[in-house]
Amino acid sequence: MYSEKVMDHFSHPRNVGEIENADGVGEVGNPKCGDVMKMYLKIDGGNISDVKFKTFGCGAAVATSSIATEMIKGKSIEDALKLTNRAVVEALDGLPPVKLHCSVLAEQAVKAALSDYYRKQGVDPEPIVGKVEDECHACECGIE
Repeated sequence: MYSEKVMDHFSHPRNVGEIENADGVGEVGNPKCGDVMKMYLKIDGGNISDVKFKTFGCGAAVATSSIATEMIKGKSIEDALKLTNRAVVEALDGLPPVKLHCSVLAEQAVKAALSDYYRKQGVDPEPIVGKVEDECHACECGIE
């Protein structure tokens, strides 16, 4: 059902934790269905020097959070903004259809943290980051 990469990132997640005095923090999800992701970013000179996450949810939610942090760590903000849920799924060698919403949450968590970063800089993030959905409406739980 799950790829080896999903199982590896679930069993041995990378970049777990919090960053004290983070430059950007984003939280997305729906606590009613159980998947909530929180991303912390440290940004130096326009690059993501450190990223951590805390995820409450299923194995796919942990795995997508973990791989997303690996995909943006050390990258420029511009590159991080290009992260898509499809890229997250591909990096994990796929997800079951009922778990695809986890990849959407991972993308949205990164964008929410970047939006927070821009707000802290006094910049309106929406023209740069786009609209960030902070709640999961895509999952199969039927709760909105």
